Amino acid sequence: MADPQAVRTDARAHHDPAVRGFASDNYAGAHPEVLAAIALANGGHQIAYGEDDYTEHLQRVMHSHFGSDAQAYPVFNGTGANVTALQALTDRWGAVVCADTAHINVDEGGAPERMAGLKLLTVTTPDGKLTPELIDRQAWGWEDEHRAMPQVVSITQNTELGTVYTPDEIKAICDHAHERGMKVHLDGARISNAAASLNVPMRTFTNTVGVDVLSFGGTKNGMLFGEAIVVLNPDAVQQMKHIRKMSMQLASKMRFVSVQLEALLAKDLWLRNARHANAMAQRLAEGVRQVDGVEILHAVQANAVFARLPHDVSERLQKRYRFYFWDEKAGDVRWMCSFDTTEDDVDGFLLALKEEMAR
Repeated sequence: MADPQAVRTDARAHHDPAVRGFASDNYAGAHPEVLAAIALANGGHQIAYGEDDYTEHLQRVMHSHFGSDAQAYPVFNGTGANVTALQALTDRWGAVVCADTAHINVDEGGAPERMAGLKLLTVTTPDGKLTPELIDRQAWGWEDEHRAMPQVVSITQNTELGTVYTPDEIKAICDHAHERGMKVHLDGARISNAAASLNVPMRTFTNTVGVDVLSFGGTKNGMLFGEAIVVLNPDAVQQMKHIRKMSMQLASKMRFVSVQLEALLAKDLWLRNARHANAMAQRLAEGVRQVDGVEILHAVQANAVFARLPHDVSERLQKRYRFYFWDEKAGDVRWMCSFDTTEDDVDGFLLALKEEMAR
């Protein structure tokens, strides 16, 4: 039995803060400006469950990015944002058309179907991006009682393959979906990276082109925790407040989510972080292209690099830097850059890659 006197009770670091990898932008810590904002909001008492001053001010911040009709509903995480948003957009018999690589399909543990009770109708895409033609492979049979009714198109910006929709591409999707009586949801887990890549305001490819509801991502871009559902078209949703509560996404101390979103969005922290992560991915891709035997699989348009290399090389390299296989059988891997990735991190990784390829 352990000696209770030997147990440390003081907080201490359990990891080397100088070590960074390329597994996920979720691995990064919180940006110092976000931590400072949390401390700022910590004093005294504020009304719980979203009636606090920070959540109220967040609405005005969101208006500056997404227009005066935008209404933000802070939530705990990305899966919660997607599941809650899709519930508010669908009837009990509804279905959602999405790419087969969509996060809601492959990385959320079946939550949209299990928790929201809706059907996902998936479409295979070459680059993670839907088109009106691809949507029509699943957008049919509205009057067929034997088939779940397609009611929503869900796209991801940027996509799970690191590619970015142009505003015109999203407008074409929105117009096509709306003509068929469907609504459009945008999973914006990395929306800041997409805006930085396109060099346009986020409104340019969301409310301006017809997106109805946005899942706004902050955790991958410097927040400690939390995301937001942003309703861009109030007529498209049903009882969002009640569905958020029922989905266990209503934070009692909501000010600590809202103030983080404010820290990102009130000025330009969201854009600074995203531009830096994207730039590091470009630096990584440029270096990888110089390594014989390594193939880049998709256009590097945000903060992800997808590559194919010998399986044994990847296994050895993983012992030096953390990253994930995307398709282990094919030898495909994903390397992610974050707001805190440094040039030295990238250059060190490239050196390790060259060394392992040469063995």
